[in-house]
Amino acid sequence: MDRSELAPLIDHTVLGPETSIADVRAVLDEATEYGMNACIPPYALEVADEYAPDVTLATVIGFPHGQNDHDVKRREGVLAWKAGADELDVVLNVGRLQDGEDDVVRAEIAELVAAVPIPVKVIVETALLTDDEIDRACEAAAAADAAMVKTSTGFADGGATVADVERMSEYRPVKASGGIGSYEDAMAMIDAGAERIGASSGVEILEGAPEP
Repeated sequence: MDRSELAPLIDHTVLGPETSIADVRAVLDEATEYGMNACIPPYALEVADEYAPDVTLATVIGFPHGQNDHDVKRREGVLAWKAGADELDVVLNVGRLQDGEDDVVRAEIAELVAAVPIPVKVIVETALLTDDEIDRACEAAAAADAAMVKTSTGFADGGATVADVERMSEYRPVKASGGIGSYEDAMAMIDAGAERIGASSGVEILEGAPEP
């Protein structure tokens, strides 16, 4: 896959606790130059939408732990959409999943999906889950009609793995995120079934890709 083919599959990301508007603008400049999407904090959406109107903007909901009340997540998603988000990456409530409350997890995701007319990706935080729990998380996301499932927030120990991407791709298109820092890493995830890559190293990934 060459640089021009790979670029639209990358969500170039800046989501650290100290992320400033200057940081967001820098990521948007790189996304514009290379043809990537951008994943940015919700507070920066209105600025980003005006600054880089041609960049597809993803943002995060219930980030990074997913423990917000479901009404808060839904409201956060609606506000983000109205502020300019093109896609939402919502963090699944791992504690409820591990307590066996799969129906609650599914309903929470479904409420958000129904509340916005844009794609919702569900972050399942695979590093914290067993294989069975990953299956159940993906089943809940699929039953809620989420557009994609995503491996990681980047804030837990561990990130995307080939095995997890292969497993998750049986349920929904996968966004692989967490620890992907090179072209080789990205291609390993795509070969495993990922259809989107989330990374703060989008430029480095593309600089390692073959020219068109």
